[in-house]
Amino acid sequence: MNKAVFFDRDGVINHDPGDYTYLLEEFTINDGIIPSLKKLYDNGFQLFIITNQGGIGKGIYTQQHVEAIHKYLIEKLRESDIELTEIYYCPHHSDVEKCLCRKPGSLLIEKAIARFNIDPKKSFMIGDKSRDVEASENAGIKGIRVELNSNIENIVDQIISDKWQ
Repeated sequence: MNKAVFFDRDGVINHDPGDYTYLLEEFTINDGIIPSLKKLYDNGFQLFIITNQGGIGKGIYTQQHVEAIHKYLIEKLRESDIELTEIYYCPHHSDVEKCLCRKPGSLLIEKAIARFNIDPKKSFMIGDKSRDVEASENAGIKGIRVELNSNIENIVDQIISDKWQ
């Protein structure tokens, strides 16, 4: 079985200004993310992003906006020899419609676990909100909550050193 680290997007991977991030020119990768992902990737972790993108459901932006940001992110990471295994996003918002994929629901994490043969006991989720931790723990994965827009290099070093395993 494989080990993995799941990441929330806005506030962990990229700067979250406090509202929706959907324009490419507003998308800024947080300090420490590229070296953190590189360390994990080089240590055999599969890398996933699990993100709520409720602005789609609310009609604020489109799936094309989200896909453009994800394409850009994938390209930037490839420049550093980092491959994301997959990006999963929920386009729904609870104010508009109910779904099973929106965090704190764990469906997207469970989908990745099944599809990519992930060992939950050797895997982690890093997020900046309690719903990220709740979603991961509902899927049997250790959730780690970090401060919004923080550098996560020290957390990644602890994961690699087996502090939580």
